[in-house]
Amino acid sequence: MISEYFGSSLNMVAFTKILKKFDKVANQKASTSYLKVVKRSNFISSDKVVRLMDEVESLFTQHFAGNDRKKAMKFLKPQHNKDSHMVTFFVGLFTGSFVTLFSVYAILAHLSGMFSPGIEASYMETVYPVFSMFALLSLHLFMYGCNLFMWKSTRINYNFIFEFQSSTSLKYRDAFLICTCLMTSVVGAMVIHLILLSTGFPPHQVDLIPGILFLCFVVLLICPLNIFYRPTRFSFLRVIRNIACSPFYKVLMVDFFMADQLTSQRRAIYRRKFKTHRYETCKSGKMYRELAYVISFAPYYWRAMQCARRWFDESNVDHLANLGKYVSAMVAAGARLTYARQPSQFWMIVVLATSLFATVYQLYWDFVKDWGLFNPKSRNPWLRDDLILKNRGIYYGSIALNFVLRVVWVETVMRYNIGIFESRLIDFLLASLEVIRRGHWNYYRLENEHLNNVGKFRAVKTVPLPFRETDSDG
Repeated sequence: MISEYFGSSLNMVAFTKILKKFDKVANQKASTSYLKVVKRSNFISSDKVVRLMDEVESLFTQHFAGNDRKKAMKFLKPQHNKDSHMVTFFVGLFTGSFVTLFSVYAILAHLSGMFSPGIEASYMETVYPVFSMFALLSLHLFMYGCNLFMWKSTRINYNFIFEFQSSTSLKYRDAFLICTCLMTSVVGAMVIHLILLSTGFPPHQVDLIPGILFLCFVVLLICPLNIFYRPTRFSFLRVIRNIACSPFYKVLMVDFFMADQLTSQRRAIYRRKFKTHRYETCKSGKMYRELAYVISFAPYYWRAMQCARRWFDESNVDHLANLGKYVSAMVAAGARLTYARQPSQFWMIVVLATSLFATVYQLYWDFVKDWGLFNPKSRNPWLRDDLILKNRGIYYGSIALNFVLRVVWVETVMRYNIGIFESRLIDFLLASLEVIRRGHWNYYRLENEHLNNVGKFRAVKTVPLPFRETDSDG
């Protein structure tokens, strides 16, 4: 009934546009007389459909919204928030500020000799890890913004798959705004820290700046006030709670998707957690070694527990196979961690064996299970029957790129004789490549979910197409 109402409205709009086009092409003014006839037509003048719609609204309000008409209208007539040009303006402003501040920081670091021998070790082991953690988080947000843009451009209904509310979910501009705001704050703090350190302030006081910055972001994340994307912040905290308490919560699509993001931040979490302390105070301690293993294993453990819970709920052996993938990743990570502390030929062989097995396992799952590719009987050779992107070469290129980024662990068995600065730079580069790989993986994972319902998370088989919303650019 409601569809009939909207259908009549659309028909009226269609007649109006057709007649306007006719007037323009034929250079006549016939639309006025024709529209008088159209408006007298039954599908426009009859109020029967309107009365039926009012009856449906009344029934829905009574039975599904507890007689709360305002709540009912949120479902029956959802309001689309229009994008504000202010968001785009601030994205540009913060991007320019970030570039400027980073240039200032690079010049000041060079002039102050911050990376010279003697100063380098202290700076790189206490301050740099905290700032690089924020940089990796910002990179992940940037990749997520790119994912949102691509999902929207290719009509992948990510809001439906993740069960987000379209009125409060992040748009790609919002993700870019958070990313640029975060990086501007971080680089600004780095400049302030460097200036204070160069002017003679005691290092133990100046080194509080990264901690204060971290505390500010934690306070903002848990702030109960309705500011700075509160629905998104609280949804994020709820998902993190579900992940940390695995397997005690039922696993939703967004839960395991976020847990996969954490596995790509594992290297960053491990490095940042323990590099913020002086080597001589904690690196040789027993507690450091034990916590290093725990932090390194935690994201894989959470993901494995989610697989176990899904197997318990659904009795699908594929989830046990997926659990095995994360167990193999845990074993490989433990072997690499042990080899870093006890470099010997035996442990190098163990690292090569476990990492090679885990990599092959992960590549198979990426391509076959998560992306749905490598189907020998597909009409698109070694891909799948349904593809959203028209250029098949993009899929082959993505397969090659994912393969290359999956084997960067080879760096861990190569012992380079380089300085602390170069070592930390390589660590940051490799962690960044893993974040980029994850962002690249995200698009194809959701594309496969959208097309083939691989994860069986949806309540219906037919996915509503995300036709252009009112906040679209046209």
